[in-house]
Amino acid sequence: QAFGDEAGRFDLIHSHLDFLSFPLSRRCATPVLTTLHGRLDLPELVPIYSEYNDMPIVSISNAQRLPLPDANWQGTVYHGLPDLYKFHPERGSSYLAYLGRICPEKRPDHAIEIAKRVGMPLRMAAKVDPVDRLYFETQIAPLLDHPLVEYLGEITDEEKCDLLGNAAAVLCTYDWPEPFGIVLIEALACGTPVLAYRRGSIPEIIEDGITGFICDNLEEMVAAVDRLPLIQRQRCRDSFESRFTVERMAQDYLTIYE
Repeated sequence: QAFGDEAGRFDLIHSHLDFLSFPLSRRCATPVLTTLHGRLDLPELVPIYSEYNDMPIVSISNAQRLPLPDANWQGTVYHGLPDLYKFHPERGSSYLAYLGRICPEKRPDHAIEIAKRVGMPLRMAAKVDPVDRLYFETQIAPLLDHPLVEYLGEITDEEKCDLLGNAAAVLCTYDWPEPFGIVLIEALACGTPVLAYRRGSIPEIIEDGITGFICDNLEEMVAAVDRLPLIQRQRCRDSFESRFTVERMAQDYLTIYE
């Protein structure tokens, strides 16, 4: 309704429907801004964004927009979080954490392998979507039967704070062009360093050697575990407070709205 009879009630419509709303947006008298949340490196997207190059869009990282440099970009707005996660100033040392979906592009198998190589427990809190059920049952479930691995399933925000905040590091073994990665800033909010592959937006979010370590392969990530004491947890929290709060995100959007 917001694109039809109700449109006149608003100064601006902010859409999160990707390109699906473009035909209606083009015919809407009220300005429409669209934030894109997914990966854009798919060939079938090129003709769509070429046709709708009049649609103003926002990226959630600079890396996300690279496959479509000629689209009508209005800016990049990094995600922000409310202050849900308590800062844990004491360095965790007893375990590594993995948080997210169980799917091939997130490489949970790499997280398990890293824990086994460094001899540290790994606590995994992750959901399994129906589309990834076969992958989980055939590729990941057999790896969970190891004394160092604890699979928690899905957890609450309160449990998430404890899981991330008490960890020595959060493993973000993502092997795809990650558009953003909310888990990374959840970890920073807790003061916990992140170990991640150099993929997509990761170098924009994690400051290498300051809030974590950006690695090019599994061997580098294994080696980075020994360097975790070099990371100051206060600097991780400072990065969250200066770059990834919900207030900063809202102000960025207000600037684009104007």
